[in-house]
Amino acid sequence: MGRTLIRDLRRQVGQDVKIQGWVRTIRDQKRVQFLIIRDHTGLGQATAERSSDTAALNETIASLTRESAVTVIGKVVENPVVKTGGVEVLIREVVVEGVADRLLPLDVSGAKESNPEVRLNWRFLDLRRPENLLIFQTQTAVEHAMREYWLREGFLELHSPKLMSSASESGAELFELKYFDRPAYLAQSPQFYKQMAMAAGFDRVFEIGPAFRADPSFTPRHATEFTSVDMEMSWIESHEDVMAFEERWLQYTLSKVKEQLGPRIRETFDVDVVVPDVPFPRIPMQDVLRILTARGHSPERKGDLDPAGERLLGEHVAQELGHQFVFVTDYPAEVRAFYHMRYPDAPTITKGFDLLWKGVEVTTGAQREHRYEVVVAQAREKGLSLEPIQFYLDFFKYGCPPHGGFGFGLSRMLMVLLNQPNIREVTYIYRGPTRLYP
Repeated sequence: MGRTLIRDLRRQVGQDVKIQGWVRTIRDQKRVQFLIIRDHTGLGQATAERSSDTAALNETIASLTRESAVTVIGKVVENPVVKTGGVEVLIREVVVEGVADRLLPLDVSGAKESNPEVRLNWRFLDLRRPENLLIFQTQTAVEHAMREYWLREGFLELHSPKLMSSASESGAELFELKYFDRPAYLAQSPQFYKQMAMAAGFDRVFEIGPAFRADPSFTPRHATEFTSVDMEMSWIESHEDVMAFEERWLQYTLSKVKEQLGPRIRETFDVDVVVPDVPFPRIPMQDVLRILTARGHSPERKGDLDPAGERLLGEHVAQELGHQFVFVTDYPAEVRAFYHMRYPDAPTITKGFDLLWKGVEVTTGAQREHRYEVVVAQAREKGLSLEPIQFYLDFFKYGCPPHGGFGFGLSRMLMVLLNQPNIREVTYIYRGPTRLYP
């Protein structure tokens, strides 16, 4: 007999079925025993009457513990009183596949454990909560829609190396490790290798993969290992082409998520998935700083945004422009990477941008500098040693087209989309400055 998913029980009324899942609730009464079984599709009720003929079955059910993994075989019947779909399984057989200890370190059927460290220590149990399953179903829908749009637009998917002999962007926040007889570093981003693909003539590429930052921050939006979503495209005229692409890509992605999971997200997280109108607002950094000054805030770093500034700008855009998204453009060169292209008539301003969603930065992007002499000069201006990045600089010595792209934080997107307070909630296994377990 094949397995029947709990969501499909209604279609099996009158039939014998085999359901498999975890014991969520046990009610062992004088005349009848009730089990609530959970699988990844929902909850179902199974019942067994007590009698002398079913003594062995009754004893098995009576000895069950919550969260044990079981196989239940029986007949599906209608019962309008049952809250889990109006049907139940009349139990003929129960097989205990994996027994759970009686003392659970985490209750996955009641109120959420308030101590986040306990939930992280017992993450596999915490993930049994249906709302956590929905988080990763949403993540799957998001990534599928992203890839679908990229492929439709002629992109190639790459998988760049995560072991590097030198820094991928700067010398800071690097994890160093021993690589045979020499040091190596975990990649902070696929930035250099995305641009290598442009020099190779691949035209349009994307990658979804791990990135590593030795950042000691203990904020709700930072992690030492995270999933980075990256793209790069050639033959652009300016960073405006990259922003225009990203807003259409996000519009498509969110429309697919809303179509597939919108009602469930609303029911579980009390959040409406909003498909944004395009184009998104664009505000130059100089104007952003004036807006923040009017709201009584000065960012911690000159010419840049801090989290408080991002929140205030998000509020301003929502109130004044009626939008959840805003591109912040024209960042000063002093706060951006050496490879960001600058305006020819304003060499202190970059053709770079950040995208904020509900006051949280989710993207950093730019048109890249593709002219060898210029990118070398900008690296020297930043005080960088050229030798460790010479392999990167060589990309631009043999004919590289104008190009640009962005890096996008998947966990931050899920955090904002599902209105979660911390990226730990939307990360399968979180890694932070003090978290290397499980």
